Amino acid sequence: MPVDKKNAFASADKKGPTAAWETFLAGISIGKAVLEYSKKCNIFMQGEPAESMFFLRRGKVKLSVSSLEGKEAIVGTLGSGEFFGEGCLAGQPLRMATAISVGDCTIIKVEKPAMARMLREEQGLAEIFVTHLLTRNIRYEADLIDQLFNSGEKRLARMLLLLSHFGKESLTETVVPGISQEILAQMVGTTRSRINFFMNKFRKLGFIDYNSREMTVHSGLRSVVLSD
Repeated sequence: MPVDKKNAFASADKKGPTAAWETFLAGISIGKAVLEYSKKCNIFMQGEPAESMFFLRRGKVKLSVSSLEGKEAIVGTLGSGEFFGEGCLAGQPLRMATAISVGDCTIIKVEKPAMARMLREEQGLAEIFVTHLLTRNIRYEADLIDQLFNSGEKRLARMLLLLSHFGKESLTETVVPGISQEILAQMVGTTRSRINFFMNKFRKLGFIDYNSREMTVHSGLRSVVLSD
């Protein structure tokens, strides 16, 4: 008996976008591969041909870019249920960034022709794809506004909340491992000494805990972002 994809999508969508993606990706038999990565593995590298996109089923991934002079900056971090590498669908010939696994990851790789076909044939998939892109664009706009108008302290607080994937119901979350104060300074757009000052302040206030291995963000950090 044929599967009712419309009803299958409606059922999965109620459980969240991750379940909806899983439902559609399960329907791809050719041009798909499930990949396992350990910590600090290159999923793809800047400058490589862009011929596929990826769905992060489990784990975290960071995106970084490097200049010709060798300077590196982290431009984004991704958590379970997000996709990346979608630039290939818009005609991007080469990867603009390097994708690196932060810890153990399970990733679904979908070749460009297979994904393009699914987007044409499945309206439900196209809708959640567009919604995801719009949400990401809104986040990029918020990043730009943050850089232009907010203080370094607020920018750092917001960045830590983003890096920990802090949700509305979250009380405590762990920041993506391997984020040093030097990297935070690059992402926030200030000096390492200022980052160190703000981090010590946040810790004394009980907003964060950190050591050489990991950093934990508590819900009180939201007050820094929401303050005038």
